[in-house]
Amino acid sequence: MNNLLLKGLLGSVGVGVIAYLSLCVALIWGQNRLILKPSFAISTNPNQLGMSYEDVWLPVTTSQGKIEKVHGWWINPNPHPKKVLLYLHGVGGNVSYNLSTVQTYYDQGYSVLIIDYRGYGLSKGQFPQESEIYRDAQVAWDYLTQELQIEPQNIFIYGHSLGGAVAIDLGVHQPDAAGVIVENTFTSMMDMIDHSGFIYQLFPSKLLLHQRFDSLGKLSSLKVPLLLIHGTSDRTVPYTMSETLFKAATVPKKLVLVAGADHVNISAIAPEIYIKALQEFEKLVNQNKKELAL
Repeated sequence: MNNLLLKGLLGSVGVGVIAYLSLCVALIWGQNRLILKPSFAISTNPNQLGMSYEDVWLPVTTSQGKIEKVHGWWINPNPHPKKVLLYLHGVGGNVSYNLSTVQTYYDQGYSVLIIDYRGYGLSKGQFPQESEIYRDAQVAWDYLTQELQIEPQNIFIYGHSLGGAVAIDLGVHQPDAAGVIVENTFTSMMDMIDHSGFIYQLFPSKLLLHQRFDSLGKLSSLKVPLLLIHGTSDRTVPYTMSETLFKAATVPKKLVLVAGADHVNISAIAPEIYIKALQEFEKLVNQNKKELAL
């Protein structure tokens, strides 16, 4: 009887180990699908909010030599734009989910290019990986600077949530940009896993995670001014992560915490605070340009 119990116990342990290892493998190969939540359906367009626009399709060559297309909206109220925003959205939805914030910038005189990463909205391509999202942002930058001939120092790189990690990465690689604006963003995906709760702590996440989106680790290489905006009632990304990023940044910087705002509604519930923060950041950027010119 004891032998039977021992065999049964060992069998149960073996099944548990196999199941655990299988979950680890699934986390390695499928973690981008756990992180990213794309939507294909376009629910509205800029015209419906009084903003004229045109569709843009930006070709991206994959590592296999295949041509895929990044879709975006070029929302341009000015024939010769002096302030341009490259808008990089977060993990969920698509370009149509972000037009309320886009309109805030549009009303402040910005021309806006907002894109969907491959796998989102109308963009063509497989479910994206971190490196491919960075590549899509770079392609959008190249469109602005090469196709439209916009001076880099007139382009602000904006990112919301995960898009903030993309914006910081692009800002590191584009030191001539006007500045980087991040809203309700995080320090790193590893920190988000630690914040998310018990279930992910059952796994060796530091070993398994390859979609790292490590903004904190990149800040020492950022050379352009940085604006961080965060709602204090954000239950998705704690505002303390923006505080951590702010402390780590060594560039001209500004942190704005908006009391009572959540993960997606800062510009809607506190437009005066939002616009004031933007205007003050523009002054900071202009002052930085003057100092660099000396």
